[in-house]
Amino acid sequence: MHTLFNNIKGDRLIWAIVALLAIFSFLPVYSAASNLAYSGGNGSTFSFFVKHFMHLFLGFSIMYGVHKIPYRYFRGLSLIMIPIVLILLIVTMFQGITIDGANASRWIQIPIVGMSFQTSTLASVVLMVYVARYMSKIKDKDITFKSTILPLWLPVFLILILILPANFSTAAIMFVMVAMLVFLGGYPIKYLLVILGSGVIALALFILVAKAFPDAMPNRVDTWMSRLDSFTNGEDSEADYQIEKAKIAIASGGIQGVGPGKSIQKNFLPQSSSDFIFAIIIEEYGLIGGLSLIILYMWLLIRIVIVAQKADTMFGKLLVLGVGLPIVFQAMINMGVAVELFPVTGQTLPLISSGGTSIWMTCLAIGIILSVSAKREEIKEFENSEDNPLEILSEAL
Repeated sequence: MHTLFNNIKGDRLIWAIVALLAIFSFLPVYSAASNLAYSGGNGSTFSFFVKHFMHLFLGFSIMYGVHKIPYRYFRGLSLIMIPIVLILLIVTMFQGITIDGANASRWIQIPIVGMSFQTSTLASVVLMVYVARYMSKIKDKDITFKSTILPLWLPVFLILILILPANFSTAAIMFVMVAMLVFLGGYPIKYLLVILGSGVIALALFILVAKAFPDAMPNRVDTWMSRLDSFTNGEDSEADYQIEKAKIAIASGGIQGVGPGKSIQKNFLPQSSSDFIFAIIIEEYGLIGGLSLIILYMWLLIRIVIVAQKADTMFGKLLVLGVGLPIVFQAMINMGVAVELFPVTGQTLPLISSGGTSIWMTCLAIGIILSVSAKREEIKEFENSEDNPLEILSEAL
């Protein structure tokens, strides 16, 4: 164990925050799993506990392995992964109808192990790394809008188009995050406004086509469009039912909560262990538990910004922001949905909600951040080393 800790590099506070979130996640996931166990299982919640543990174990293994890779390698890997991601998204879109009752246009089945994998989450991380690579490449260069269309925006829009029909919320978040990253990378605002306008027009056209030819579009289109209509018009729907139960859970929690495992609404919320786990957390741990969770995510955001600010290259700075900001942004959206600030999105609470793909890709992103911070530590150790050849040479002269 001592050897393992010695091999852990990077920002120690990020390691601590991620560990705290992961450890805490066992309590609400185990509690909320009772609904799944008795409605669709054999009545045992232990299997859900073990499954969540294995997801986190694999996630932390990914994070540990990735943080050992020098972050400069991710620049080239993003170029290799973009076509792979596009192929995976195409396969995902055109495969079967359902997997365990869920729309298969969002998941693919991993051969041999029999596990499902949501390809859009991998695409999100890869795309942000790719955009960070391109923006660092053109930094301080005079560019034209035309010169950025093929190398930058074509991959972005191809990926978003493949994700949009089945997963509007993920596509929207990715578009916002890419826009934010290119803005931080110094992309001309006038060009960015053109892209934002083009994105709005493309979305409007897609909705018109979906309305005109409903049979030609995946059935998820009807789902997210009905959620938007329900949120804006207040019509009765399944989404309204979930929101109402989530608000009841939050109101029942009060300041201190009803206690671990004593949630009532977990028996009525269909996605109590994933999409609406924040409501269960407040019901069981009260306002204190909810605020503590928000503080942890805000603390993570602060550490991400600090690591980005201390990165030794522009690529490192943009890489950290590109893969780090979406984690906190997704957490805020998940919490906002529970209190009806946003329509139901299907976004999980990073490192808290059950679900393998979300945990694995979050850990992959954090591993990349830790890789950047580990490089900074190596530079500091080199500068402070007694055997630093530059120090020896300066003393000799």
